[in-house]
Amino acid sequence: MQYDFYQTSLSKCLSLIIDYRGRTPKKLGLDWSDDGYRAISANNVKFSGLTKIDDIKFGNQELYDLWMKKEVKKGDLLLTSEAPSGQVMIWDSDEKIILSQRLYALRVNDNFDNKYLKYYIQSEMGQKEIIKNNSGSTVFGISAKTFDNIIVYHPIKDIQEKIGNLLYTIDKKIALNKQINARLEEMAKTLYDYWFVQFDFLDANGKPYKSSGGEMVFDETLKREIPKGWKSGNILNIANLLGGGTPSKSSPEYWNGNIPFFTPTDCDNSIFILDTADKITDAGLYNSSTRLFKKHSIFITARGSVGRSSINAVPMTMNQSCYAFQAKENVSYTFLFFLIRELIMILEVKATGSVFNSIVSSDIETTDLVIPDEDLIMKFGSFCEPLFNQIETNLKQNHHLTQLRDFLLPMLMNGQVSVAE
Repeated sequence: MQYDFYQTSLSKCLSLIIDYRGRTPKKLGLDWSDDGYRAISANNVKFSGLTKIDDIKFGNQELYDLWMKKEVKKGDLLLTSEAPSGQVMIWDSDEKIILSQRLYALRVNDNFDNKYLKYYIQSEMGQKEIIKNNSGSTVFGISAKTFDNIIVYHPIKDIQEKIGNLLYTIDKKIALNKQINARLEEMAKTLYDYWFVQFDFLDANGKPYKSSGGEMVFDETLKREIPKGWKSGNILNIANLLGGGTPSKSSPEYWNGNIPFFTPTDCDNSIFILDTADKITDAGLYNSSTRLFKKHSIFITARGSVGRSSINAVPMTMNQSCYAFQAKENVSYTFLFFLIRELIMILEVKATGSVFNSIVSSDIETTDLVIPDEDLIMKFGSFCEPLFNQIETNLKQNHHLTQLRDFLLPMLMNGQVSVAE
């Protein structure tokens, strides 16, 4: 079923524009606080929702009352005006916030659906309208007057709601999977800390080892006590360390194949890497120093964004700016993953006073760690591998959902696909 599209200026889709972009605590005679109302800026707003949450500042009640003469309400759109312009999300919360730098709040009127408008702005069509109407000679951005010139292409409201709800449901599922993964990772990390940092793994009687008086022995290398039967050593006691390489860029037949090629830029906040920006061919693999790393190898970035770690969810190759660890027999990759993070933290501490700008193999080989007994490592894996498997499954589902949303978005916005289809 096809439906008609109409053209309306963005300003006529709105009942209210809240614009406090020029306000600062200093201008109001105050300062930021340690807690209170969160101050959301353009730095925190992306299509996917809030980001850089740890960087958000806070204002107290006095600052909020002076600043927010008009309040942001649940369902309002938050739209960035610059750096970059056009990022948009729905404020889907009753939490009161301070509308900070380079950010508008838009309240949609009764003739339009807020979810549809969010996805229209997010679509290629909407982004072109934003770019076309950007103003400023040095920093491109949206001024309030340009809302009259930004054209929204839309069907009737009933169809808007169906389109908006479909796309929003996909994004809500993606967000839910991310929340689940964060909890699963936290559970695994908590167990690791209890067992291998605090030494409160369960003893033969099912009690926390150290807290219940389990025998501790002084290790001369580590200069501290560790559980009896454990030892000091480097990470190569339980893992193999491997390097990567890059096929020649001057040989086009080595590139744009179907073999994932991992570089530091592929690292994100996820435990697992599902895919990479670059791909190489079989010829690129066999005619370079890179190699194909089996699934559940652990990559760390040794240059660039140093010290980031990821597990490959599929076999992939890797460049020379990284190292790969592969767990030895009877060692769970989940334990190795957390031990590598511990290793990186130690290397960062060692670099205090200098720039932590690289990791070399000698750093890894000469850093002493606590090595538990093999049975406990595998027992940890029996608890944590199901958690990691679920994280991996959720990430793969999110990858497919993102592809589905991005496929549907432009087609729904131009009528090529109807919601009935």
